[in-house]
Amino acid sequence: MSNEKIPYKIYLSESELPKQWYNLRADMVNKPAPLLNPETLKPITKEELSGVFCDALIDQELDENTAYFDIPTPIRDFYKMFRPAPLIRAYCLEEKLGTPAKIYYKFEGNNTSGSHKLNSAIAQAYYAKEQGLKGVTTETGAGQWGTALSMASAYFGLDCKVYMVKVSYEQKPFRREVMRTYGATVTPSPSMETEVGRKILEKFPGTTGSLGCAISEAVEKASKTEGYRYVLGSVLNQVVLHQTVIGLETKAALDKYNEKADIIIGCAGGGSNLGGLIAPFMREKIKGERDYRIIAVEPESCPSFTRGKYAYDYCDTGMICPLAKMYTLGSGFIPAATHSGGLRYHGMNPILSQLYDDGLMEAVTVKQTEVFAAAEEFARVEGILPAPESSHAIKVAIDEALKCKETGEAKTIVFGLTGTGYFDMVAYEKFHDGKMTNYAPTDEEIEKGLANLPKV
Repeated sequence: MSNEKIPYKIYLSESELPKQWYNLRADMVNKPAPLLNPETLKPITKEELSGVFCDALIDQELDENTAYFDIPTPIRDFYKMFRPAPLIRAYCLEEKLGTPAKIYYKFEGNNTSGSHKLNSAIAQAYYAKEQGLKGVTTETGAGQWGTALSMASAYFGLDCKVYMVKVSYEQKPFRREVMRTYGATVTPSPSMETEVGRKILEKFPGTTGSLGCAISEAVEKASKTEGYRYVLGSVLNQVVLHQTVIGLETKAALDKYNEKADIIIGCAGGGSNLGGLIAPFMREKIKGERDYRIIAVEPESCPSFTRGKYAYDYCDTGMICPLAKMYTLGSGFIPAATHSGGLRYHGMNPILSQLYDDGLMEAVTVKQTEVFAAAEEFARVEGILPAPESSHAIKVAIDEALKCKETGEAKTIVFGLTGTGYFDMVAYEKFHDGKMTNYAPTDEEIEKGLANLPKV
C-alpha cells in the first residue's frame, strides 16, 4: 500500500479500533511526581481519593507501571458509533499554502459533542455505572466536555450535574441546551449553590469564572451528595489514558501508508487531547526509536507552559483537590474571558509537565485574533469549521508549513483537530466584526497568581 496515492481520508476498519489504552507513564524515564494529600503533603492514597473519584478510575490514575489497560467491551461498542475517526490529508490546505509539506489532521468532531471529549466521558460514565453510583458531577469550559458527559450519562442512565464556566455559559447558550437535552443540570460557575462558589464570588465579585472555580464546585457537590462521584474532562492522568485512542489510531493510519510524522502539534489547555495524540509517538521518542518535534500550543492569555512555574499546586481555585506537580500559573489565576474556553485552565497535566520539563516537547503561545484568522483560512479550504481550541493547533501547523515553503523541506506535519466550532459563532462574529482583542497577562498578574503556591 505504500506506493498508492494517499487518500484524502484514511479510515481504519472497525476491527482496527484499539483494544487497549496506552499508559505512557510506564515507559517514561522520569515519572510524573505523585499527587499529594493537601493536608499531609504525602502521596495520596486510593482510600483518600475514594470519596471523590470512582474506584476503577483511581486505579488508572495512580498506576505508573501498567503499560496497557484493556478497553471494556461496552466502551468499545460505544466507540464504534464514531470511531475509528478519520486521519485527513489536508491536500487543499497544502495547495493553498504552496508548501512542500504534507499536512494531516486527526478529526475528532464526528459526534454530537463535537469533540474528542466523548472518548473519556463514556469510559468514566461506564466505571461509575459499574460501581453502582447514582450520578456524576463535573465542570466544563467551552462546553464540549459537559456535552460529552451528558451524552455518556444518558447512555448509562446516570444523573449528571455540570458546573459550566460562567463566561462560556453566557457565550454558548446552545451548548448548554444540548447538555440539558441529554438530561444534565447545568449551573453557571461560580455559583451560590456551593460553599466554595460563594467564597469565590465574595472574593472576586463579578468574576467570569474559570475551570479551576468550576472544578471546586463540582468536587464539593460530589463529596457532599450520596451516590455521586466527580469526573474530570482533562488534566488527570486517567483522562490522558482514555484519549490515547486518538494517537493509537493516528499512528496506525500513518503506518498503513508507510508515512512517518516529523512534527506533531496539539492545542494545550489541561492536556488530555495533546497527551492522547502524542502518546505512541512519544513512546518511540523516549525509546530512541524515532525522533519527533512535538509542539504544545496554548493561548497567550493563559500561558501555563511558557510563563508558568513547574511546582506543586492545587488543581482547583477553591484549593480542595489534591496537589499536582505541574506547570501552573497558580490556582488563583483567573484567565481573561477569551473565546477558547477549553484552554482557560491555570495548570497542565502532570505527564505533559514532566515531558516538557525533560525537554522532550516544545510549547508556544498564539494570539486570539491570529487563531481565528487561521481557523477561517482552514474552514474556507478544508470545509470544516474548527473549534477555537483546535484552531490553536491549526495556526501553528500553518506556520510550520510556511517554514517548509521557505526552506523547501517536505516535512510531514500532523495536528489534532479536536472538534468543531458550530456552537462558537458568537466568537466568530466578534472576529468578523473586528471586536475581538488580544490579551496577555502582565508579569505582575502572573506573579500574583504564583505567590500563593503551596509550600511543598
